[in-house]
Amino acid sequence: MPLTIGDNAPDFEADTTQGRIRFHEWIGDAWAVLFSHPKDFTPVCTTELGYMARLKPEFDRRSVKIIGLSVDPLDRKEAWADDIEATTGGRPNFPIIADSGYEVAKLYGMLPADTSGDPLARTPADNQTVRNVFVIGPDKAIKLILVYPMTTGRNFDEILRVIDSLQLTANHKVATPANWKQGENVIIAGSVNNEDAKQLFGTWDEPKPYIRIVPQPT
Repeated sequence: MPLTIGDNAPDFEADTTQGRIRFHEWIGDAWAVLFSHPKDFTPVCTTELGYMARLKPEFDRRSVKIIGLSVDPLDRKEAWADDIEATTGGRPNFPIIADSGYEVAKLYGMLPADTSGDPLARTPADNQTVRNVFVIGPDKAIKLILVYPMTTGRNFDEILRVIDSLQLTANHKVATPANWKQGENVIIAGSVNNEDAKQLFGTWDEPKPYIRIVPQPT
């Protein structure tokens, strides 16, 4: 069965550009973003990795660890990092998994279970489904899954926005409306009855009985 939101993120051991890791141990008590790439030296992925390197302080501020994945051997990653820095101004400052045996890609449902062979003999199109973003909570549960085509660069500012929402709603009994941004009004969760809502929030705006709007909790 494919992974879905709420599933436990599969644990694994893998070689990365920052040494060998066990995934759950590496996450620890933090949040994590795992984002995958079909191959090294691909144009859209090069821009993404550079942007994430520059954006990493924002993830750090939210206690979110970043880890990339590429279906290519480890010995190609340093040269790719040189290209990423030369073309984007950002050099990967987070680990990148060398998934040359396809173990993680298959474990996370990004490649068929029978995938095998030399990764260097495969084209980016062969691995085009390895374009996922997984946001994983400290409880090791999957909170978000996004899948992008190879021709569309990912919006990592949106990933930060979602993480802001996830972290807010994990700590308070609220949900966030369409296009919500940090500091804007939120919605009292439907699981909270009016009596409890009065204790938690006092008053609220109520355009409909099922829409109860309050300022963002702090």
